Amino acid sequence: MSVEGLENVPKSGALIVVGNHLHNADPLLISIAIPRPVHYMAKKELFTVPVIGRIIRLGGAFPVDRGTADRSAIRTADLTLKQGIAVGMFPEGTRSTTRALKFALPGAAMIAQLTGAPIVPVAIIGSERLPFNGRTHHPAATGQTPTRRRGVTIVVGQPFTIPTRTDDGRKVDRDEATNRLMAEVARLLPPEYRGVFAEQVANSSPENRA
Repeated sequence: MSVEGLENVPKSGALIVVGNHLHNADPLLISIAIPRPVHYMAKKELFTVPVIGRIIRLGGAFPVDRGTADRSAIRTADLTLKQGIAVGMFPEGTRSTTRALKFALPGAAMIAQLTGAPIVPVAIIGSERLPFNGRTHHPAATGQTPTRRRGVTIVVGQPFTIPTRTDDGRKVDRDEATNRLMAEVARLLPPEYRGVFAEQVANSSPENRA
């Protein structure tokens, strides 16, 4: 595994770590890569799995009921951030079986706006090829298209924040905040991983903004 951009990780203080999701091992890979503890918001179903549930709880993970405004999970995330502990989230809510980014749930952006905590985007490249990944349909897994990539690469981007309002006073709604967040993750990924955010990244590239 290779890691790029570790200098972008603040050494202390509240921090939200967000990334794309390709394999069930992604939380472990990010925890190995980032030099500070990360407590993950994980789907509640995992906590009922023997052994795995106990392990992730010991690692600081806490459950979330996906697809709902889980107030308990939001409170836990808020308290964790107030203690200066990093919170890890995968905004897509589940693994991408095609390796390309999907539309994300609003939870990560909502917590970022409520707490004002800085966000560090993380791109995971190659973990979809690791074993025990269930049913996947991306070319590298199915053998449809040869790939030169080997191993796993973790790319850490620069911290940023999502305001609740723009400079001119306009409210930044959850959808806009979520798209901003995911675009920062997509920017760190190769084009074939960007999925539904490919066009947004292309339109916001320096040459198009000039």
